[in-house]
Amino acid sequence: RAGARGAAMEPECRVLSIQSHVVRGYVGNKAATFPLQVLGFEVDTVNSVQFSNHTGYAHWKGQVLNSDELHELYEGLKLNMVNRYDYVLTGYTRDTSFLAMVVDIVQELKQQNSNLVYVCDPVMGDKWNGEGSMYVPKDLLPVYRDKVVPVADIITPNQFEAELLTGRKIYTEKDALEVMDMLHAMGPETVVITSSDLQAPLGNDYLIALGSHRKTKADGTRITQRIRVESPKVDAVFVGTGDLFAAMLLAWTHKHPNNLKVACEKTVSAMQHVLQRTIKSAKVQAGEGNKPNSAQLELRMVQSKKDIENPEIIVKATVL
Repeated sequence: RAGARGAAMEPECRVLSIQSHVVRGYVGNKAATFPLQVLGFEVDTVNSVQFSNHTGYAHWKGQVLNSDELHELYEGLKLNMVNRYDYVLTGYTRDTSFLAMVVDIVQELKQQNSNLVYVCDPVMGDKWNGEGSMYVPKDLLPVYRDKVVPVADIITPNQFEAELLTGRKIYTEKDALEVMDMLHAMGPETVVITSSDLQAPLGNDYLIALGSHRKTKADGTRITQRIRVESPKVDAVFVGTGDLFAAMLLAWTHKHPNNLKVACEKTVSAMQHVLQRTIKSAKVQAGEGNKPNSAQLELRMVQSKKDIENPEIIVKATVL
């Protein structure tokens, strides 16, 4: 009987996630691991930093992993021959040598498994009131552009990061599609611009994300699927949403490999469920008329388990 039962089981899918770790709250690996596990993935985490909490609080303390220490951890996996992965996931990094070491590891893992998919969130900065600024050292940009993006399969920049990587500004949806084509040309098969300041057809209360999936068929022809997702804006500053987004996009593109529309609908819908639950809970904790603080705005991750596992689709994507 075991054989019959085993056949129905999905093959094990293993993710190496190299991100920050916080003791309290949900960013980096803390935001990515739980949703991936709930969705059936084995997750091996390397904590690029270990902080008491995210840096949006008044205080934080902790340690930073350097590139030699990252290499040492990877060597340990290699010596035991447990360094075969289906996915690598990376997010926020502040250090160029650490990032270069990540690239070396990804390339080695790809030699071992040519089907490995590298999901990279090239975290470099964002726009506030229309003005973009970097919150990582400037010397990370050439490393992302010339080394990281070429080995990545899926990237999730915001509009500002997409502009940095291509050196091209986005003013219209047409610009954005051309920027995504430029990013495809650099390497990645899937590009999702997770947020933009483009005018949403549904109105100002909506945020636009754009996705593009380019596949080269066996006969050499290329097919590109492009989508637009409009999701309701939530009036609060959350931390860890990008990390959660990248993790869920990894999961849903794995489950719907040639359907970026469905993968993005499930990802963005689950995000909406988590954010709505978080803001509701934060307002209750803060009390009538008070602005919720960082601790109250930590993502309600565990409480959203069912929504992460099986999101009710409340945000639809438009095929362009």
